[in-house]
Order: sequence, then C-alpha cells, then structure tokens
Amino acid sequence: MNFVEELRWRGMLHDIMPGTDEQLTKELTSGYIGFDPTADSLHVGHLTQIMTLIHFQRAGHKPFALVGGATGMVGDPSGKSAERNLLSEDVLNHNVACLENQLKKFLDFDCGANSAEMVNNYDWFKNFNFLDFIRDVGKHLTVNYMMAKDSVKKRLEGEGMSFTEFSYQLVQGYDFYYLWKEKNCLVQMGGSDQWGNIVTGTELVRRKGSGTAYAITTQLIKKADGTKFGKTESGAVWLDPAKTSPYKFYQFWLNTSDSDAKTWIRIFTLRSQQEIESLEIEHDAAPHLRILQKALAEDITTRAHSEEALQTAIKTSDFLFGNGSLDFLTQLADDEVLDAFDGVPHYKISMSELEQGVSVTDLLSEKAAVFSSKGETRKMIQGGGVSINKLKIVESTQIFNADNLVNDKFLIAQKGKKSYFLLIAE
Repeated sequence: MNFVEELRWRGMLHDIMPGTDEQLTKELTSGYIGFDPTADSLHVGHLTQIMTLIHFQRAGHKPFALVGGATGMVGDPSGKSAERNLLSEDVLNHNVACLENQLKKFLDFDCGANSAEMVNNYDWFKNFNFLDFIRDVGKHLTVNYMMAKDSVKKRLEGEGMSFTEFSYQLVQGYDFYYLWKEKNCLVQMGGSDQWGNIVTGTELVRRKGSGTAYAITTQLIKKADGTKFGKTESGAVWLDPAKTSPYKFYQFWLNTSDSDAKTWIRIFTLRSQQEIESLEIEHDAAPHLRILQKALAEDITTRAHSEEALQTAIKTSDFLFGNGSLDFLTQLADDEVLDAFDGVPHYKISMSELEQGVSVTDLLSEKAAVFSSKGETRKMIQGGGVSINKLKIVESTQIFNADNLVNDKFLIAQKGKKSYFLLIAE
C-alpha cells in the first residue's frame, strides 16, 4: 500500500513536500502527528489525523502520536482569532492521560518494527530553560521567517498576538527536531492549517541538524452546506462516551447528507475503493435506504467505541425511529439506558405511588407532564396516539404499577409516532 496514493484517492491529501513520497517508498519511515490536550477527550474533528496515522501504519510505516503536554501550555494560534485561555498543569496532565488512552484504541502498539509509539513533548521541555531555548533554538530562525507564516500574519492584521503564541511555531518546530534526532522521525503530518508550523520544523532540522525532514498535510473537513464539521446543536461530538453517548455518535454519522457521506466514507473508514464504489452504486439506486450513511456510521462507531456499543446504538435507533423492540433495554445498566435516551425528555415519578397503582391519565398529565391535562391525555388515547413500553393504550382508565417498569425503574411513554418520554421511578 502506497501511503501518499492512499491519501490521494481518499481525497485527504492537501500538500506534500518534495521528496516525501520517494522517502516513504524507499523504506520503513517514522512519522508523527501532534494532538493538543486542550480537553480531556478527542472529538470527531481529530478523526482525520487519527485516520492518517492508521493509514501510515497500514502502509508499513511507524506512527508516533505526540500529545502536547508542553505545547498545550502555550496554545496554537493557527486558525484562531483570539488567544486561548491557558490551562493549569494539573488539568493538562489529566487531559494528556485521557488522550493517550483514546489513541490506544486506534493504533497498534505491539506489531513489531512499525509499532505505534506515544510521546509527550513535556518530557523534553520540562528541563529546557528559557535562555538555553532562545540560544540553541531561537537563533536558527529569523523573525522575518516566523512573521511570514499565515497563522501569524492573520493575527497581526487583527488584534495582534502575544509573544507566548508567537513562540508556538518555535516550540512545535523543536518537537520535530527532537523526534528527528532522538527517534529518527522524518515526517510530520497534520491538517492544512499546520503547514507553516510543520515547515518550521523541517527548516529547524535543516539549519540546526543539517538534516532532511518531510511534511504532509491533509484537507480540512468541511460540510457540503458550508457549516462547520463536527458540531451539532448541543456542541462538539466527542469520542468519550461519557460526553457523547455511542447512540448520539452513531446518529451524527447516520444523519449525514448524501454528498457528505460520499466524501466522509473515504476519509473515516478503511473500506477499499472498490467497496466504496459498489456501496455508492447501491446507494444511488435507493437513496432512501441511506446505505452509505449506515456503512459510515457502523464503521466509525465500532472503531471509536465497540461492536457492542454499535449494536446498542442501532437497537436504540430502531426503537425510537422504527418498530424495534424494547427487549434490548433489559440488557443495559441504568446509566446506559439514560445514555440511550439522551435528548429525550425525562420525568421522575414516585415509586411508592406507582406501587399503589396510577391511572394512565394521572401518570401522563399529573405525575409526568407528557400532556398538559387529563382531557388532552384522554383525547390522544381515543385517537390511538399513546403508547407505553411500545404497547398502545386503548383505555384511559388503565392502571400502571411497579410491575410495568422496565428494569424495575423505567416507563417509556410515546406520544404520536416519534415523541418519546422517559419516566424514571424513584
């Protein structure tokens, strides 16, 4: 597998330094991508770079994932209109540990010569004092060179930037020099907004180490409608299931437009070109079946979470939007049920009252505000528009008690076809 050609047919390649492809074709080569620990989880915006490292390893090369314990203290100005709030050392250390655990799910750290490695730039910066840095590193790059970078020019045209942020490209450049010198790491990869910082590293390798290093950048992901990739109405889509449930994660990919699905299935899955083209033919013949979206959602949910999490997400989707059974809920812990119904209105009801028996009209109007009144409840029942636990309610006098609870805790009320409510007995 040719790494550069793989990125190219997948539509991922943006820029490549001359000589890079030849180096990668010649021999097993080490390369790295940096991840800033600004949060305690990666999100879908990081997936392009994660997939880049996966392809790099699959092509027989050795990937390094650099978690920026040091650069995270400075803050990358690339693509930012204002300076970031700097995080404390304790918060950064926690974030670094979380990111390292997530990256281990995607890369193979035990496969011989091209096993992945995790590095933290704090390890080589923690004992590097300021005077040594500006003498041994700063002297190799002119201010003119640093100011010519787009990330700097754009900020200087606006509100300006602090010396802290201005120095970021020197710090990132030294990362590349250090990994080149200590780990024989010859290639740095990243998003297209990182080109300036990466080239600073290759220049530092040339000037300080009299060596040669290479650069590859990938396309920044955009949605076909021009809106920002990776954001929903409720915020970022995280890889941490505690921040974004696997069900919501799955739905994010399932709700992709047709045009985006055709782009993203190339970027975010490992399916071959032939497989993808076959799926596209099937999809175009019956777009309403959302074949591409399902393939994309299933692939990336399994990789980011697990096959088990995928099956729960599919069953939850079938339950909420189709004719799926609620039997799967009995296999879930209480917190997993709450995750599955994340975004569905929740109401707490009294277990002691339920044990005595509550009429469906009282339950759905007084105990839980599914309807505004008993009259409205009765009217919807008469119209056949009310179900509890997937069973249609036919009598407004029907009584519910603790025996009706799913997992001894939950009732799932449904108003119409798609409006769900989770009642929690406590």
